[in-house]
Amino acid sequence: MIFRQLVEPLSNTYTYLLGCEHTKQALLIDPVLPAWERDLGVVRELGLKLAYTVETHVHADHITSGLRLKRETGSRIAVAALEGLACADVAIEDGQPLVMGAVTLEPRHTPGHTAAHMAYVAGDKVFTGDALLIDGCGRTDFQNGDARALYRSVHERLFTLPDDQLVYPGHDYHDRRVSTIAQERTRNPRLGGGRTPEEFLAIMRELRLPYPRFIDYAVPGNAACGECPPLLPPQWQEYCEAMKVSPQG
Repeated sequence: MIFRQLVEPLSNTYTYLLGCEHTKQALLIDPVLPAWERDLGVVRELGLKLAYTVETHVHADHITSGLRLKRETGSRIAVAALEGLACADVAIEDGQPLVMGAVTLEPRHTPGHTAAHMAYVAGDKVFTGDALLIDGCGRTDFQNGDARALYRSVHERLFTLPDDQLVYPGHDYHDRRVSTIAQERTRNPRLGGGRTPEEFLAIMRELRLPYPRFIDYAVPGNAACGECPPLLPPQWQEYCEAMKVSPQG
């Protein structure tokens, strides 16, 4: 499997490129709109053709480049069936693999950060989105988030993977790139080290995080698979212009 980890610095989002050496097809997990040209350039430099963009969830901190890449390359947009997005080409179901040549993604429904969140297992790697971060996890106070559900998701769907499974998160704010299941199970300060559900719930209640500043525009944009919504305030119009997409798409 061809593999690259790419970072978008505005939102500190990791995008993952997986390619099949035999079919020369590629997919991108969680691509971000400002970086679509960079990502497509890497795909082409590797002699690959983009077949899919795959989302872990409907993001609140950035807009996906899925739609833009589809318009550029004819790639298909894959999103959890539970999201019910009319713009998606592939409706991903828990446990039903997405197969692209020699590359297989095993979707694992991991609700808690959002209700429809998916993690993806591919060989010795697991792409955990915002469900499990390095020494942390995604917040649970919006988009039907549920701290108790996140605790179950991580402990039952992720911590049950092999110790040496490589954990590739959706974000990191300290320039860390990869962890392992054993490391997170042992020392994750929110979810690891034998913490009880009640302890985790107390931690999440006490975070008192600010309202996400882009959520009111990112969520509808991502519900349209990457269409910048109309009537953006000036600072977000500039954001969309920087992505070479007008506020009207």
